[in-house]
Amino acid sequence: MLIQTITNVFKVDELRNKIMFTLGMLIVYRIGFWIPLPGVNQSELSDYFQQVAAEGGAASRIASYVAIFSGGSFGQSTIFGLGIMPYISAAIVFQLLGGVVPVLKQLKEEGPTGQQKIQEWTRYVTIALCIVQGAGWLVFMRQAGMVYPAWATNPLWWLMAISALTAGTVFLMWLGEQIDRFGIGNGVSLIIMAGILTGMPGAIMTVVGNFDPGDPDKMGWLGIILLAGGFALVVAGSVVITVAQRRIPIQQAKHTRGRKVFGGQRSYLPLRVNHGGVMPIIFASSLMMFPSIVFSTLYTSLKGQDVSPMLISTVGWLNDAFAMGEFPYVILYIIMVYFFSYFWITVQFNPEEMSKQLRDHGSFIPGLRPGPRTAEYLETVMERITYVGAAFLSVIAVMPMVVNRSLNIDFAVTQFLGGTGLLIVVSVALDFLQRVEASLLMRNYQGFLGGGDESKSPKLRGPGGF
Repeated sequence: MLIQTITNVFKVDELRNKIMFTLGMLIVYRIGFWIPLPGVNQSELSDYFQQVAAEGGAASRIASYVAIFSGGSFGQSTIFGLGIMPYISAAIVFQLLGGVVPVLKQLKEEGPTGQQKIQEWTRYVTIALCIVQGAGWLVFMRQAGMVYPAWATNPLWWLMAISALTAGTVFLMWLGEQIDRFGIGNGVSLIIMAGILTGMPGAIMTVVGNFDPGDPDKMGWLGIILLAGGFALVVAGSVVITVAQRRIPIQQAKHTRGRKVFGGQRSYLPLRVNHGGVMPIIFASSLMMFPSIVFSTLYTSLKGQDVSPMLISTVGWLNDAFAMGEFPYVILYIIMVYFFSYFWITVQFNPEEMSKQLRDHGSFIPGLRPGPRTAEYLETVMERITYVGAAFLSVIAVMPMVVNRSLNIDFAVTQFLGGTGLLIVVSVALDFLQRVEASLLMRNYQGFLGGGDESKSPKLRGPGGF
């Protein structure tokens, strides 16, 4: 069945060309990660971040977190070193401000013209973020001794390096837009997914290297089975929560014109259980880095000073408590995920506007008056299903660090058992499959998701249509 579906995909010329174009753009994207930035000592950079990864801690988590959106690792500095992250940051900022800034709200209501203007402003902010982040990254490498001395003091090198990093991000942004226009799927999301999946071969090799049934300190057959079963279970759960909906029944009002009655159809309003998607985990992960950095830096600076022993012990306890995987860290992480889940629906979900649109289209929820009563009901339902969605996000967020601590499995492996990366991969893969499915069903082919049986497909009634 799967082979037949794949064959059907390549039977359709338009769909085949879109998929091949998308794959070609992703190959170009990965080639760029092998073009080094001139003036950087790549061996020193690789050794430094290998040492950071071995030590763990806040710096290691920051490196792995940013690598999700940059598409590579900090073990190499290339022209795509900043990745697509500046563009994502700018897009998130405008998305959040779109619900509170009157100018942006007005532009969003103007339709495609307003969206085009917001997109233009997003690009300008992306370039500004690239310059700031690129300069910060180069200053860090220079202070760590990763830039050749002959280049470190040359103003032309600084101009060239910042321009190259900015141009790399702009080029990735352009690649994403080309995939949107001529390929299939969301271009930026596919670029992020490709960057995440590049870490999977390394994780597999780590598991293979630690596999030794005869050594009690290494992973045996039971560990392999549990790891594979946990991965399959988490992926299945991620798929379910990504597509899960609460369907609110909607009734259209009947209209009588002459002797004919129009309308009266019943439909439903889908409300996503995980309305915030991966955004709550992204925000929570970003903020949870700061306690570790602050307490670690403060504890290191106080250890050699003549201060109160009680103060040193308190700061030391906080430093240990907010290390990744510790109980206080996990509890605060879960609280932050819940907070940002509700914050996201407060910003993005507008029950009053939705109620107004239902009333304007002549629709209503059975048993509820249009207007404030409908808006209150939609808000109540959304709050309840968000509680369930946030609970699942919390499990996904903390599972990698819990498995890492309890089973002593490398974090490079456990990060594929949950967290931001897994949710992004699942969401993007589902979106890609749904788009391919829609293209196949339009041509009476059975898709990946089981729809469109050819024996039950509508037949052509004539040259005029179906």
